[in-house]
Parts: sequence; C-alpha cells; structure tokens
Amino acid sequence: MSEASDLIEETDSLGVGSICDRALDIAPELDNVGRLARASALRTVALALEGHRSDIVRTADAETALGDGRLNAELTRTEYQCDLFAEVLEEGSYLEVTRDSARKTVMGDQPDLRRFLVPIGPVAVFGASNFPLAFSVPGGDTVAAIASGCPVVVKAHPSHQLTSQLCADIMAAALAKAGLPDSSLQLVSGQQAGLDLVQNPAIKAVAFTGSLVGGKALMAAIGSREDPIPFYGELSSINPIIVLPSAAKSRAVEIGRGLAASGTTSNGQLCTKPQTVYIPVGEDGDAVVEAMSSVFAAMNAQPYLNAGISMAFSNGVHRLQSDSRIHKLAPQPDAEMEWQRPTLLSVSCSDAPDAIMGEVFGPLQVAVRYTDLDDLVEGLRLIPGSLTATMHAELLDKEMVNTIVAALRTKVGRFIFNGYPTGVMVSWGQNHGGPWPATTSIHTSVGATSIRRFLRPITFQSAPEWILPTVLRDDYEIPKRIDGALVLPSSSSS
Repeated sequence: MSEASDLIEETDSLGVGSICDRALDIAPELDNVGRLARASALRTVALALEGHRSDIVRTADAETALGDGRLNAELTRTEYQCDLFAEVLEEGSYLEVTRDSARKTVMGDQPDLRRFLVPIGPVAVFGASNFPLAFSVPGGDTVAAIASGCPVVVKAHPSHQLTSQLCADIMAAALAKAGLPDSSLQLVSGQQAGLDLVQNPAIKAVAFTGSLVGGKALMAAIGSREDPIPFYGELSSINPIIVLPSAAKSRAVEIGRGLAASGTTSNGQLCTKPQTVYIPVGEDGDAVVEAMSSVFAAMNAQPYLNAGISMAFSNGVHRLQSDSRIHKLAPQPDAEMEWQRPTLLSVSCSDAPDAIMGEVFGPLQVAVRYTDLDDLVEGLRLIPGSLTATMHAELLDKEMVNTIVAALRTKVGRFIFNGYPTGVMVSWGQNHGGPWPATTSIHTSVGATSIRRFLRPITFQSAPEWILPTVLRDDYEIPKRIDGALVLPSSSSS
C-alpha cells in the first residue's frame, strides 16, 4: 500500500478553528438555498465523481489495496447515495411538516401549532478505514448532512488521505458549481485535528464509523465540551447467523460456502461481517462446517487496510485460540503482519466463552454448535447489540424462527432471512444501526432516514402567515400531517 499519504499535511488547531468558524458562518446560507437547490447540487456531485472515476479508483487502490472491482462498486454506490438523497429532498416528507389547527378541546383552547425539522448545524464526519468512498468523504454521512442543510467538515482517515483529498476537491468544486456556498464541505487531517474538531463549539453533531476504542475516545472528548452534542457512532458488531435444522438438512453445502464467503468478503473488514455462526450438532451441521472449512482452507493470505488492523486481528485470534474450549478448524494468522489468512474456529454453544462475543475485525468466523432450541436460545443471550441477525430456515423451522426473533429483537437492527448480512442496500427502508455497541444512535446511518440525525424539530405557535417559514404556510405543497391526517401534495412545489 502506498505511503504517499504522508505528503498530506496535518491540520493544526488554528486551522481546525478557522475551518469550523467558516462552516458556522455559511450554515444559514446552506439552509436558505432550499431543498431543491441542494438536490440539484447532489446530482452535480454524482456526475463529478463519475467524471473522475478512473483517478479516484486508482488513488484509492494505491492506498488501500481493495482492488478495482470493489472500489468501482463502492464509487457507484456513493453516486447512487447522492441521487437517492436528491430524491429525498425533492419528495419533501423528511421535513415532517405537521400542523395542529386552533380549536377547542377537552384540555382547553388549542393554539395553532406548526412543526418541521431544521438543520442542526455544522457536522463533523470521520472517514472510515474500510470504506474510502462509501463511508468517508463522499460517503453517506456527508451526503445526508449536506442534504439536510448542514455544512460538513470531514476528518480524513490516515489509511487513505490522498483519496480523501481528491474526493473533497472534486465534491467541493461540484457543490460550488451548483450554487451552494463555498466551504459547504471542508477537510481536516491528523489525529489531533479530529479531537480539536469534535470539541469545537461550532460543531453540532459528529458521525463516526470505526472501532469501539476510537469511538469511546471521541465520546470522551465530546463529553468535555460545555455543550453536549449527539455522537452518531457505528462501532462494533458480530452479526450472528443462525442455521436452523431444516435448512442445514436441505442445503448444507450451499449455506456453508455462503457463510464463508460472507465472512471473508473484503478480507472480513466489513462492519456487517458475520462472526458468530450457530450451527446444529449432527451430520447436517457437520456438512455445513465442512463446506465452510473447505473455503477457508483454499484461501490465500490477503492484505489488510493497515498494519494496526492486521495486528489487532492477529491478537484477537490468538486470544481466542488460547482458550481450550475453542478449536481451530482452518488456518490461523500468518506471521507477516499485513498479509494474513482467514481463520475458522469452533466451540460448543453450551461452553462458549464470553470472548467470542467481542468483534475481531477481519476474516474470522466462529462456528458455535448447538444441540437444540433451548441450548441455542440460552447461547443467544450472550449476543451483544449488533447491526444484524440472520436466519437460514425452512417452513418446518417456523416456530423456532419466531422464538429466535423474540430473543434477538432487542439486540439487533435488521433481521435477514436466507441471505447474508454483507452488502447494505442504500434505500428508503434500510436500517443500518443497532443497540450498543453496534451503534450509539436510534437512527440508521444508511438509507433515506439517515438524514434524521442532522435535523431538529422547531414549532411556531399562533404565528401569522407572514411570519411563518415558507414550508409551514398553507399553500406550500409538500407531504404533511394536518390535524392528525396525512395530506399529500396535489402538484410539485418549487
């Protein structure tokens, strides 16, 4: 991987302060240009990124070694995010416009109340190590914040600083070309710059995708502020997969290969990597595990995003293997730190140590063998908050599925059936979140409703028409709720 990122100069404290001041100054202007202007700007950004596709992919591959295929797909996803949020802005319901008309009630006279959502203010976004495009400078957090009307300051990840700078330059130019204020998107670099950023009073929210350790450090820094602000962190997830008996019996090899492929995609460096896989004891379950083992055994060592991730993976695997209850089924990490082979371990469900419930970021899977439903449900009690839970099941497993859903409903943000958690569609219905330590937020970080993180409600009471913001006036056609009833626009509004 390239060390050219060393050429990027770190942003000093004065520089961070100046950048944050500029973001705060232009925040009202970015809000006032309106949702349709921001929608047009996001479409312009998508076109600009596409126009520089070859340069972006080449630069990102030099820094991350993720490969042309993965990076091209990620850039396509990033452009799609821009177009989706343009649609969100044009449709308008994200503003949650609500009116309660003045009237008499059993509680007394009700005033005219009109409520909608406004931008929270400048947002800090931390680029993710494992997604140089989709969760970094041009990622979903940035796009959602710009869509909401919030200026964005991105802290570049040290693993791909050149990619971050290139994308920031392209996007800033596109936003300015589309008529948005200068400095709607800015970039800082360096560890201290990140701490300065989250502690700057101009910043009103922070979005972070990364490790639990890194997230806790930022939360501590934010906690030292005089004014509390929301921290939207995606931190740690083991994404359990449960293979039920009928599914193991009918498609053991297919499931086993799929499990291994999902666990080693992008060398396991994905937030949705399934780490713990619950498989029934017996011949059918053995066939699933054998199929998994064959995939792991055939895989060569793969590069890691950086030496720190590689070392943490190696330490995590060796820590688990030091427990006599856990057995190795496929290769352990190699000695060379930045190239290691995937690892498959096995443990009895009734004897599984708490250690397997901690995320080991990288290509590790643990096959947890259960004897019956009671054994499985008892084992699932240990599952920490996760982004996803997946079940492979047939109709005969219906009652087991219902029991498992009930057991995990408070622990995960998305249930997947007869599929795999890796691959998160950007859409209106997506939820990419989960209870702690998966995330710190009740809102998704992917999809249309992720914009809600960067908006806050405000209500106008008994205000005359001439005082009301345009969006709250009677003749402004946008999806809204009036006296409890949903009202759709009769035509598009400008």
